[in-house]
Amino acid sequence: MDILQTIFFTLIALGLLVSFHEFGHFWVARRCGVKVQKFSIGFGTPLLRWRDSKDTEFVIAALPLGGYVKMVDEREGNVSEEDLPFAFTRKSVWRRIAIVAAGPAANFLLAVVAFWIVFLSGERGIAPVAGDVAAGSLAAQSGFEPGTEIIAVDGHPTSTWSEVSRQLFGYIGTSGDIPFTVTYPDSNIQYQLLVPVEKWLRDAEEPSPLRELGITPPFELESLNLVAVAEDGAGYSAGLREGDRLLAINGVDISSIGAFIETVAASPGINVDLQVEREAGQQLTVSVIPRLVDREGIEVGQLGVQLSSVGRYPEDLLRSVDHSPLSAIVRAVTETKDTSFFVLESIGKLVVGDLSPKNLSGPITIAKVAGDTAKSGFDNFIRFIAILSIMLGVMNLLPIPVLDGGHLVYYFIEIVKGSPVSDTVQLVGYKVGFFMLIGLMVFATYNDVMRSF
Repeated sequence: MDILQTIFFTLIALGLLVSFHEFGHFWVARRCGVKVQKFSIGFGTPLLRWRDSKDTEFVIAALPLGGYVKMVDEREGNVSEEDLPFAFTRKSVWRRIAIVAAGPAANFLLAVVAFWIVFLSGERGIAPVAGDVAAGSLAAQSGFEPGTEIIAVDGHPTSTWSEVSRQLFGYIGTSGDIPFTVTYPDSNIQYQLLVPVEKWLRDAEEPSPLRELGITPPFELESLNLVAVAEDGAGYSAGLREGDRLLAINGVDISSIGAFIETVAASPGINVDLQVEREAGQQLTVSVIPRLVDREGIEVGQLGVQLSSVGRYPEDLLRSVDHSPLSAIVRAVTETKDTSFFVLESIGKLVVGDLSPKNLSGPITIAKVAGDTAKSGFDNFIRFIAILSIMLGVMNLLPIPVLDGGHLVYYFIEIVKGSPVSDTVQLVGYKVGFFMLIGLMVFATYNDVMRSF
């Protein structure tokens, strides 16, 4: 059922994104006087097809993993005399630019609408107040302590942990100092703290800036549960089972998921005693020896289990903002803009090597996230659609032949030189762009598969 649910919500998300993207091309093409012969959502065997009064064929096909708008175009064969005035190639370069850019623009518009729906119910966040600060960590060495509140990062105000994380992402791959503006408990005086970094998280597969700094948000743990136990792992061999509730480790009550993971990681090959509560209140002690594994060049202990923490953040740190329909639109536009630049910055870091290529994700990860967000609530799924729509819009604007951005490059060159780019140059560019995209897709899928092991 989980697999079917994941597939269902993945198809819903992709179908919506593709439909909006292609409708953008279609809508603007018609208004620019171009005849649209076919509007298809998906590929393969048509499941549903019909024609409208302007003789455009609409198709919904079996594989909703893409789509296309077929316009009258002299480059794709002979065009009848009566259709020549409505051919894409007969339109001015500015109209062609508008038609091509309309697809990504539709994706950004979809993101604004999705964010607007989310923000209508208000925003909730956790104040960036440090809970635990790991001893010897970068944060501890720089002056952070429990209760320290982060007011700004490099002068950018931060009212929630998500805003802190977004600002810290900009420092991934860099060397130098990260400037924090903070206040300490029971004081309104602001201090400047500098955290020195060197090629920070450049090779990390899943970079977590807060974890790397050694800061944990305050979280009142109520229970730590096992949601999955690998049968080939040390935990299963010792008797741990899915659904177990972990109470203590080596006689010490488990107060945070981070502390538990640190204890296990520091105990490869060493026996640890876990106090476990099973169904019907049954309590038992399980002795397990964490297996030694290599994690980014560091040998750590691992149980082979997946954890789920149940708890809550302190009420006094919860921050909320209510929005009217109008203010929600303003907030949605701002969030779309900020997320677009965030995606663009991520791509830039991948290109220059500041971000590990292992972070590139493909269809398997997208499907997994689609399923997970759908199960976690309507708002999260809508937010996921917004972010994915932005990613599709940004990616399509990259100056790679085959993509919309590549076409736009050709048209802007045409404006400068006064004549279209030759068919030979365009064809070579399309072939190069096609192989680039195939290579990226294969590499991203390989990353997805490797994350599963």
